[in-house]
Amino acid sequence: MDLAFIPSPSRGVVELGPIPLRGYAFCIIIGVFVAVWLGNKRWIARGGRPGTVADISVWAVPFGLVGGRLYHVITDYQLYFSEGRDWVDAFKIWEGGLGIWGAIAFGAVGAWIGCRRRGIPLPAWADALAPGIAFAQAIGRWGNWFNQELYGKATDLPWALKITSAEDGRVPGTYHPTFLYESLWCIGVGFLVIWADRRFKLGHGRAFALYVASYCAGRGWIEYMRVDDAHHVLGLRLNVWTAIAVFILAVVYFVLSAKLRPGREEVVEPAASGEGEPSEGEGELSLEKKDEAEAEAESEAEAEAESGSGSAKKG
Repeated sequence: MDLAFIPSPSRGVVELGPIPLRGYAFCIIIGVFVAVWLGNKRWIARGGRPGTVADISVWAVPFGLVGGRLYHVITDYQLYFSEGRDWVDAFKIWEGGLGIWGAIAFGAVGAWIGCRRRGIPLPAWADALAPGIAFAQAIGRWGNWFNQELYGKATDLPWALKITSAEDGRVPGTYHPTFLYESLWCIGVGFLVIWADRRFKLGHGRAFALYVASYCAGRGWIEYMRVDDAHHVLGLRLNVWTAIAVFILAVVYFVLSAKLRPGREEVVEPAASGEGEPSEGEGELSLEKKDEAEAEAESEAEAEAESGSGSAKKG
C-alpha cells in the first residue's frame, strides 16, 4: 500500500470562461518571464541598459520555441507521422513536447540576430541569461507534471509520482518523478552559475558554457531513468548521447575561451557607456537639444548686436 506519493492533476487545463489555461503553456510562460527578469538584473549589473535583455528575447524566445518543437517532432516523428496518428498534432505545442537542445540552438540564432541589431556581443548577453534559463527550465518541467508525461521507472518511494491516466499507452501506477529531479537539478545549476560568476568573474560566454555543461551532466542520468518511448543508439537513449556530446562541446569551449580570452568584457553595451552610436530615440533628442542651443546662441548674438548698435548711436 502506498503511504505517500506525489499526486498527478486530474486535468492539465483549467477553463477560465471561454479561455483554456493549460498548465504546460503556463509553466513555459512563467519560466520565460523569470529568465528575462533575472537576465535584465544581471545585464544592468554588468553595465548594460535596462530593457536590452527583453528586446533581444523578442527574437530569442520565438526562435527557441520553434527549435524546441522541431527537435521534438523530428526525434519522435512516430508520434505524429506513423499509422493511426494525425500529423496536425505536431503543431499542438500546448500538449507538450519541446526539446531543450533545439530550443537552445534556435534560440541562440534568434539572440544572435537581436544582439547584432543592437551592436552587443552575444556571449556577454548569454552569460547574463544563463542562470535565468536554468530557472526557467526548472519551472517549465512542471508542465510535464500537468500532462502526466516523461516520468521514470516504477518505484514505491515516498516521493513517487502517481500516474492515473491510461491514455497513450500509460500504465497507472507510481513512478520516479523525473520531472521533479530535473527541476531540482536545474535550480542547482542556476545557483551554481550565479556563484561561479561572482567568484571567478566569468566572461566571453563561459557562464553560459558552465550552465550548458552542468545541465547536461544532470540530464544524462535523469534521461536514463525515463521509460517513455525513445530512439536508442548503441543501447542508450538518443538524448543521453546528445547530452554527452553537448557536455563535451561546452567544456572544450570553456577551456579554450579561458585561454584565448581571459577575464571579462569591460563594456557589454557601448551605448550604455557613452560609446558607439546613440539609439534612434537618443539621436532625435540630441538633435532637438542641438537646435535649442543654436537658437539660444543666435538670440544672444542678435541682442549683443542691438546693444552695440545703440551704444554707437549714443556716442
